[in-house]
Amino acid sequence: MILNPFNTKIGLALGGGAAKGIAHIGVLKAFEEERVEVSYLTGTSIGALVAAYFAFGKSVDEIWEVGKKLNMQKVVNFGLQKKGFFTTDSIRQMILKDLGKVNIEDSKISLAICTTDITTGEQIIFKEGDLATAICASVAVPGLFAPVEVAGRMLVDGGITENVPISPLEKMGAGIVVGIDLNGVKTYPKPNDLMAVIGNSIDISIDVNTRRQLEEADIVLSIDLSRYNRLDNSDRAKELFNEGYYPMKRKISRLLWYKRTNYFQYLWKLVKEFNPIKIPHIFKKH
Repeated sequence: MILNPFNTKIGLALGGGAAKGIAHIGVLKAFEEERVEVSYLTGTSIGALVAAYFAFGKSVDEIWEVGKKLNMQKVVNFGLQKKGFFTTDSIRQMILKDLGKVNIEDSKISLAICTTDITTGEQIIFKEGDLATAICASVAVPGLFAPVEVAGRMLVDGGITENVPISPLEKMGAGIVVGIDLNGVKTYPKPNDLMAVIGNSIDISIDVNTRRQLEEADIVLSIDLSRYNRLDNSDRAKELFNEGYYPMKRKISRLLWYKRTNYFQYLWKLVKEFNPIKIPHIFKKH
């Protein structure tokens, strides 16, 4: 933990969730309207894409124009290979068109993109280097997308190791860590096709880890989006946007309270750090 009780800089972690990621745009709109500044951003999968657009200066309205039209057909290229059915070439071209050929370290807001090394199982966090390559790796769901090779590593979806990338934020300098979980469910929708079966399997395997990892965040917004489609929500984009917008608007007051009482929150963290105690469920922040 960072030993600075007066650090109220906000770090925001945007989690994975495929086409449900439109909800992240609603979250950012709530921050914008309440004039709450985000100093650090991390993202996994679709969260990495949204975080990157915001970190590189795109307004929420501009991100919304991109996000509401996104669907599986627009962001994948069929390219049957031994290691995946699809490539991430369309995603790369979209990023190059909208943001240009840029490096992560050049972002206006400090940014980290989270991926997984499919060979070693390590979490690989990009804080510098080519932005498009890092995002393509972060969205590359194993079995569907071919892994992205970077410096000899075979990289895939960061959600395997940390679907809501909380862990990098304190190291980046955040004093208050906010996590946005798009898979806040305890049951999963009945699958009616192969993609849904694969999607449920992936969600179930990572959600146990995610719930544990979210305990390290100061404030968590966990949203149940099980009634939305994983591949295309363009016909319900505004509704999905609001799923992030309204709950975050309600959480903002807690966030501002947290900033005002950060010194006491720091002391509580210190107690937990050196003398861990079990917190009754009723008092948890979720």
